Amino acid sequence: MRLLITGASGLLGVNLSLVAARQGHAVTGLAHSRMLHGVPFEVQVVDLLDPEQSKVVIEKAQPDALIHCAAVADVNTAEMKPDLAQKLNAEVPGLLAAEAARQNIPFMHISTDAVFNGRRGDYKEDDPPDPLSVYARTKLAGEKAVQAVNSAALVIRTVFYGWSLSGRRSLAEFFVNRLKAGEHLQGFADTYFCPLYVEDLAELLLGMFSKRLSGTFHLVSSEGISKYDFGVRIACRFGYDPALITPVNARELDRGARRSLNLTLNSDKAANALGHPLPTIDDGLERFYQRWQEGYPERLQGCSQSISSDEI
Repeated sequence: MRLLITGASGLLGVNLSLVAARQGHAVTGLAHSRMLHGVPFEVQVVDLLDPEQSKVVIEKAQPDALIHCAAVADVNTAEMKPDLAQKLNAEVPGLLAAEAARQNIPFMHISTDAVFNGRRGDYKEDDPPDPLSVYARTKLAGEKAVQAVNSAALVIRTVFYGWSLSGRRSLAEFFVNRLKAGEHLQGFADTYFCPLYVEDLAELLLGMFSKRLSGTFHLVSSEGISKYDFGVRIACRFGYDPALITPVNARELDRGARRSLNLTLNSDKAANALGHPLPTIDDGLERFYQRWQEGYPERLQGCSQSISSDEI
């Protein structure tokens, strides 16, 4: 299958591209902030904010499927640059989805768990969203833009972690980096989520395409956990001192943009559609740890060359 993947220099985009290439797919990755070298897929530098440029790239690539991963993914960056977040998170997905529909190309849009307000958790796909931040509002607007122009599209709400090109993009990397250095750090004991290891997520996304699914799905770990406990599990698996992590309550801190506290999602719909349970947190952390032992983070970082001051 010929895959066109946006955001190929991001945490999900690069890992998804590598997993897809390992599975034998022909991948073209579209990057903006970083060029990639020594990877087993084609990379093109594209400005997704230029609709004509994006249209030409899609027409030339003639993909069998398009997966849109690119976004302003940092919550505080979105708050400081709302116009950029609106364009990239809300408007670009609709433009790409419309072009995919015009060319009859299956389309997948990656959204976020943050579209909910986090007051209760265990959210299902048909629960009403209530985003709290610029990031969350623009991502929900992106979902709606996609659904308005492409009824066959897949919209995936997820939250993930893994090894990135910079070594600093995911919460799990933050814990590993600080714990490895023996530094004291804080973990939010009142903030819950369902983190999914990024290579597990990549395999699940490709599996959904193979089943020709459409609609909205929650694709997350099969269980929830606090961010403090997530850090403790990482410390224990990597052999670091979990006492370095101090539990604190996020609701008592000023962190800039408003954030939801309980973003646990119900993933039964995805598990039923795929025909198997989704990975547990320990399943993902074991893969995350094994990749560290294999030297995967260093190899990944060696593929990266910054070409822009903006990270997308």
